Amino acid sequence: MTEYYIPQEIIRRKRDGLVLAPREIALLVNGLTDGSLADEQVGALAMAIFLNGMSTEETVALTMAMRDSGQILRWSGLDGPVVDKHSTGGIGDKLSLLIAPILAECGAFVPMISGRGLGHTGGTLDKLDSIPGYDTRPSLDRLQRIVREIGCAIVGQTSELAPADRRLYAIRDVTATVESIPLITASILSKKLAEGLDVLVMDVKFGSGAFLPEPDRAEFLAQTIVNVADGAGICCRALLTNMSRCLGRTAGNALEVLEVVSVLRSESRQRDLIDISTELCGEALAAANLASSPEAGKKRALEVLQSGRAAERFGTMVSSLGGPVDFIENAETYLPRAPFQHAVMPDRPGYVAAIDARILGLAVLSLGGGRMASDQAIDPRVGLSAVKAPGEYVDANEPLAIVHASADANAGHAAAQIQAAFEMTEAAPEIEPYIRRKLTPTAMANGPIA
Repeated sequence: MTEYYIPQEIIRRKRDGLVLAPREIALLVNGLTDGSLADEQVGALAMAIFLNGMSTEETVALTMAMRDSGQILRWSGLDGPVVDKHSTGGIGDKLSLLIAPILAECGAFVPMISGRGLGHTGGTLDKLDSIPGYDTRPSLDRLQRIVREIGCAIVGQTSELAPADRRLYAIRDVTATVESIPLITASILSKKLAEGLDVLVMDVKFGSGAFLPEPDRAEFLAQTIVNVADGAGICCRALLTNMSRCLGRTAGNALEVLEVVSVLRSESRQRDLIDISTELCGEALAAANLASSPEAGKKRALEVLQSGRAAERFGTMVSSLGGPVDFIENAETYLPRAPFQHAVMPDRPGYVAAIDARILGLAVLSLGGGRMASDQAIDPRVGLSAVKAPGEYVDANEPLAIVHASADANAGHAAAQIQAAFEMTEAAPEIEPYIRRKLTPTAMANGPIA
């Protein structure tokens, strides 16, 4: 196969549906990083990939080149594996705040580099920003020091890690190419590979509140990520989980942190949060040889959570990154609260048959709990609490959710949105499980990943 080293010729080959060689892909990524590839060329490349897909081998090459566009963390001298978890995002998804300290308490080292909210879904960094003093953007040296000493740190991406991804994503965002599965895969994995990981567990969500609502499409993304990670030399497992609900009882930054603290302190036994987080931990611990099987790993994770040791680890992480030293004990006094609350009442009593979780996310966004513009400030106080779940019975005097707002008028407007998101029935509905299936590496067909 003839290889080309002129960018427009490489783009033309992908436009025509041909397979690119690793060195051709590396040339394009170098141009992304150093600016020699014009925005118009990047947009054309993204659209060519969106329309024609990439093979598994091409996606591995793209992922590795994007990883190599910046610094890669090195972890020599650790007495345990380097492990991380990533989610494709959802409503009330606060699992990272539970998983990082659990894994660290089980012997893993967790440099969890997370993101901010995207569209109607919340972001882990926005939740942590509600903790006074918590530094979500430490230097890489400080990040590595804290992970070595504490075992975990949840922070944001720095400019040194996978810089090619930041530019490519910004251009995808304005060229209608965000949904390309090869580009999603390379974007996620390039940053995770730059962390120097041994093991990655993925929580890929489907349903009304998910980035990819269709189950088949979400499963294809999960399988692609697992296979490409395997090709790039990292052990990866994925769970396909249901996001046709609010995860836990809260949505909104400070409210979600407070719910996590209540679970860590064993004051709340919120089943979906505990089941999914310990299931993901079990997969990670088994893959990292810290447990004999996923089932044994899940059991160990649950013991660590119930013993209070994960709470202590989380509190130490918070204080190491500039937060209060007594945050776990006194979270209620540190987290900001909205001045107005409004109960969302059902139009009639009955069972919650279904929830349009995307509407819940949009309601939090409209309250100021997310960004409608990149430079918009977030109000950490606002959101939802006491959110009902599918299958639960709600009588006429019981709220479907409670709105927390900065103004009474905002609360009333959001309440009307939220009421419309709930479908009520007289008979108890059949409820899908939280976890649909687990995915491990498989041999994929030779054709392009669309």
